[in-house]
Amino acid sequence: MLVLTLVLAAIGFALLVAALTTGSVLWAWGCIVVCVIGAVLLLVSALAMRRPDNDAPPPPGRHAKR
Repeated sequence: MLVLTLVLAAIGFALLVAALTTGSVLWAWGCIVVCVIGAVLLLVSALAMRRPDNDAPPPPGRHAKR
């Protein structure tokens, strides 16, 4: 998912350059839409990585049940 976010950032940058060179508002809105989608994907990926895995056994240590 992080690779997709990076690809969306590159597409957003290309749309930004196109909007600045042509002066078109449509390219600028396309850049905004693509960047918002990329930001949402990045947030979802970060939240998915923070979620604890309930199926994993507890790490061995002093407080581990046997």
